[in-house]
Amino acid sequence: MQAYVYKSQRRPDTYVYMAGRDDFSCLPAPLREQLGELALVLEFELGPGRKLATEDPDVVRRNLADRGFHLQVPPSRAEDPMTDDWGTDA
Repeated sequence: MQAYVYKSQRRPDTYVYMAGRDDFSCLPAPLREQLGELALVLEFELGPGRKLATEDPDVVRRNLADRGFHLQVPPSRAEDPMTDDWGTDA
């Protein structure tokens, strides 16, 4: 399965995986409005055995097959330990 990854120009660290290149018709209108302009950043084969840095590839494949898209949002501050102030600034 081919996957096309687009970066939201409006929402930082938010990406949309698409089953079809430049086919945004499957995105709900409210989501499309929130994301703003989308820029293609990556195209790759999402076959079995493929690993992804932050997403479960099985979930992404299932969402692409069922919905035509998969939304990747940045982790919340509670989930990301690097957002804490570690008191290392001098």
